[in-house]
Amino acid sequence: MATKIDKEACREAYNLVRDDASAVNWVTFKYDGSTIVPGDQGVDYETFTRKCTDDVRLFGFVRFTTGDAMSKRVKFALITWIGESVSGLQRAKTGTDKTLVKEVVQNFAKEFVISDHKELDEDYIKNELKKAGGANYDAQTE
Repeated sequence: MATKIDKEACREAYNLVRDDASAVNWVTFKYDGSTIVPGDQGVDYETFTRKCTDDVRLFGFVRFTTGDAMSKRVKFALITWIGESVSGLQRAKTGTDKTLVKEVVQNFAKEFVISDHKELDEDYIKNELKKAGGANYDAQTE
């Protein structure tokens, strides 16, 4: 059966993360049968990483504050998590299903496809977002 997405519910969750007035920093989009729906949401990135278990595949939209001494800015990451125990067929479908998620999640600085918990490290993600952000004026740390 072809995968579908609950666009309205997912867009509402997506906008919650993008809203500067909201405390929500991340949301997951998970599979409910053959439909992608909003999953959990929260403030702490570590809580998000605990949702990424070996037996699931999910999409995460995460807000990070990056920058240097001169300016702080918000960057968003789209993280596709595919656990080590996910079957080959489901792994393959995740790639095509991501196009449905991208119909809702349209603004992000960098996209990640991750299946190793080490790559979920917050410093690693922030560093990659910093690289994607362009110029770095923080001369004190270079």
